[in-house]
Amino acid sequence: MKKTLFFLFLSLVSVSGFTQKFGYIDSEFITGKMPEYKEAIEAMNSYSEQWVKDIQVKYSEVEDLKMAYQQEEILLTDDMKKERLKAIKTKEEEVKALNNSIFGLNGQLFLKKKEIMKPIMDAIYNSCEKVARDKKLMFLFDKASDISMIYTDPRHDYTDYVIEELGILETK
Repeated sequence: MKKTLFFLFLSLVSVSGFTQKFGYIDSEFITGKMPEYKEAIEAMNSYSEQWVKDIQVKYSEVEDLKMAYQQEEILLTDDMKKERLKAIKTKEEEVKALNNSIFGLNGQLFLKKKEIMKPIMDAIYNSCEKVARDKKLMFLFDKASDISMIYTDPRHDYTDYVIEELGILETK
């Protein structure tokens, strides 16, 4: 029993002697200062707008097919009606599949965003890693992420160090 208490005491003493430094950054603030990020957002918006236009054109083609069918429905035989409805349904499914392949989970937009943002996020990560090593930090949190930070002491804010490491000049 005495040995267990001794080892418990020894472990508490050794843990209390081992302090961990931590800090945080604000990645939204950092990316807001990066011209590359602004260019990347503009490129993403451009891709997105073009894809939206392409899909809208496809949807309008489907609507035109539906309207033409409604106008000619009286004149069509049952076989012709079935054929036209099948063509409309096929076209609708193609447009939905295209929409999903672009804007769906792991779609073209997601992959393009990942491709465009990767160099920016890598630069931020590398700068954070260097700052953490230079400042001997065990943990570096991101204030802009989903981690709840109810209170942050400005003494532990390393955002400016990361901005400096990235070589971003302050513009006010």
